[in-house]
Amino acid sequence: MENLAQTVMDKLKTWARVNSPWAIHFNSGSCNGCDIEILATLTPRYDVERFGIKLQGSPRHADVLICTGPVTLQARDRLLRIYEQMPEPKFVVAVGSCGISGGVFQGCYNVVGDISEVIPVNVYIPGCPPRPEAIIHGIVELLKSLQK
Repeated sequence: MENLAQTVMDKLKTWARVNSPWAIHFNSGSCNGCDIEILATLTPRYDVERFGIKLQGSPRHADVLICTGPVTLQARDRLLRIYEQMPEPKFVVAVGSCGISGGVFQGCYNVVGDISEVIPVNVYIPGCPPRPEAIIHGIVELLKSLQK
């Protein structure tokens, strides 16, 4: 009986996680091209809210960290602090070429590197900047992986 209750609770948690992920956005040093595309996904034209995704202002309430840009020396500690403030389970989405590999900023004196060098990344969305459709596709792929 206890095992059945645990299974039902696990399924309920997974259902809630998949159907209403709350996201927080962090710019770790990008040129703002990816940020503009992320904001475009929230507009009625692309309507990412149809998947239950809500942009949250506090990392303590967020399930998904959407991160753009290469990680600069100045943003590294902030990114770690935001990641640590998020409750478990937490997921990270790296958006744009700079977030994936450092992009055109790779090798600069103030750039630590890509996002995966600082925190673990679950989904990569390539592009410079990626289209809103690509961002939506990446987030949907993350949600599909959570269902498994």
